Amino acid sequence: MHPSSTTLITTQSFFDADLALAHARTIYDTGIAHLRQSLGEFVAGRDPEQRIRACYPFVRLHVDSALPVDSRLSYGFVAGRGTYETTLTRPDLFSDYYREQFDLLLRNHGGPIEVGMSRQPIPIHFSFAEHTHVEGEMDPQRKALMRQYFDLPDLAAMDDGIANGTHDPDRQEPHPLALFTAPRVDYSLQRLRHYTGTAPERFQNFVLFTNYQFYIDEFVRLAHELMQRDDDGHGYCAFVEPGNVVTRRRGLPIEAGDETGTAPARLPQMPAYHLMRPDRSGITMVNIGVGPANAKNISDHIAVLRPHAWLMLGHCAGLRNTQQLGDYVLAHGYVREDHVLDEELPLWVPIPPLAEVQVALEQAVANVTQLQGHDLKRILRTGTVASTDNRNWELLPHPGPERRFSQSRAIALDMESATLAANGFRFRVPYGTLLCVSDKPLHGEIKLPGMANAFYRERVDQHLRIGMRAIELLRERRLDQLHSRKLRSFDEVAFQ
Repeated sequence: MHPSSTTLITTQSFFDADLALAHARTIYDTGIAHLRQSLGEFVAGRDPEQRIRACYPFVRLHVDSALPVDSRLSYGFVAGRGTYETTLTRPDLFSDYYREQFDLLLRNHGGPIEVGMSRQPIPIHFSFAEHTHVEGEMDPQRKALMRQYFDLPDLAAMDDGIANGTHDPDRQEPHPLALFTAPRVDYSLQRLRHYTGTAPERFQNFVLFTNYQFYIDEFVRLAHELMQRDDDGHGYCAFVEPGNVVTRRRGLPIEAGDETGTAPARLPQMPAYHLMRPDRSGITMVNIGVGPANAKNISDHIAVLRPHAWLMLGHCAGLRNTQQLGDYVLAHGYVREDHVLDEELPLWVPIPPLAEVQVALEQAVANVTQLQGHDLKRILRTGTVASTDNRNWELLPHPGPERRFSQSRAIALDMESATLAANGFRFRVPYGTLLCVSDKPLHGEIKLPGMANAFYRERVDQHLRIGMRAIELLRERRLDQLHSRKLRSFDEVAFQ
C-alpha cells in the first residue's frame, strides 16, 4: 500500500529566520490538516484507498569550513564541519524559540539554512487537536484498523540518546542540531497535558518544583492577589490553574480560549499552575508530589519546552545538630541515591553548582528575610543534599545510610532534589535547590502532624517568596549567561 501524502513542499534555502520559520510552518500546518481531514473521514466509516502520511519539517545546516566562533558563546553554533539537521514540530508553540535558534545559526555561520519536508512521519495521535478524543468514537475493530492506514508513535524515533550523549550517527547521517527530535517533543507535549492538567502553551520559562501542596496553596493565593491589581509591578498578565482555568489581571481583556477552561473533578497527578507574562518569562509551579520517579517523569517532559531555569523548593530533613527547624539549605552538591537516572546519567558524572543560580538564590534569601552577613549564615547553610528513593531510610539497620551521608558531608536529605538537578544537567536546563528544614530525625526531632502543620504555616509563605524573588533576579540576566557553557558537552548541539 503506497502512502497518500500531502503535496510535496520543496526544500528551500534561507538567509532570513522569519522566512525559514514561515516555510516550516507551512509544511507542518499542511501535514496536520491532511491528517485531521483523513482521520475524520476514517472515523466516519470511510476506509482510505491508500495509507495516509504526513511528515515533519526539518531544518538543516551545512558547514564547510570551521570558522572560529566566539568562545564566550554557550549555544547557537555547531562544533565543526559537516551537515547538521533536526526535525521540527508545533511551530506555533515554538515560534520564538525556533526564530532565535535560526537567527543564531545564520549569524554565527553565515548561512544559508535549509528547511524542507523530512522523511519522519507525524504519528496520527500527535495530530489531534487538544480536545479531540476520536478513539472513543470507534469500536475496537475500527481502532485496530488505524495502524493499517496511519503512522502510530514509534518509540525508536524518540529516545534520549542525543541528550544522554550516547547517540552515534552513521557516517552518512547528519549530526543533530537539537537535543530532541520532533516525535520526542510531541510525545512530551501529550504527557504534559495528562500529568499537569494544563496545556503546554501555558507553561512559562521559569519553573518552580515543590513536593508539598502547602506551597501550591500559597502560590495560588499570591497569584490571585496579583490578578486583583491594576498593575502588579512584575508584568504578570494571567494566572492559569488545572483545567486551563484562566484568571486575567484586572483591567486586561479576556482573550480567545480563556472561557473554555473547566476545573477538573479531581486534580491530575502533578498539577501545574502558571503565573503568566506575555513573553512567557513568568513562573510555572508544579507539585511533583513525593519521590524521585515523579521528579524524573515531569522534568523529562518539561525539558522539551526549553525553560530558562528550574528550581526546587521543598522540605528536607536537617542532618546537622546545629540546624534549626525552618533553616534554609542551598544545595551546592548532591548525593544521588535516587536511582532513577543511573542508566541515563551514570553516578560518576558530577552535578556542579551553577554560579548564576546559586547567587540568585542566596540574594533572594537576603532580600526576603532582610538579613545579611552572619545573621544570614545563621539561617542559610550551603552544602551537599542527599536524595534517596527510600522514604523510610531511618528504619534501616544502624549504622546504615547515615554513615554514607556523613562521609559525603551532606547537610540535608530529601527525595527529589538530586533528581531534578541531574535531569537539569542532562537536558542543559539551569537548575538550583533551596530547601527548608522541617525535621531532624537523627537528633530526635521527627515530623509529627501537629508540629508539621504549625511549621508549614509559618515558613511556606517566606520560602515561596524567596523562590519567586530568585526567578525575578534570574529573569534580569542575559540568557547566554544563564545558559552557561558549563552544561555543554564536547560536540554540543546548536539549539539551546
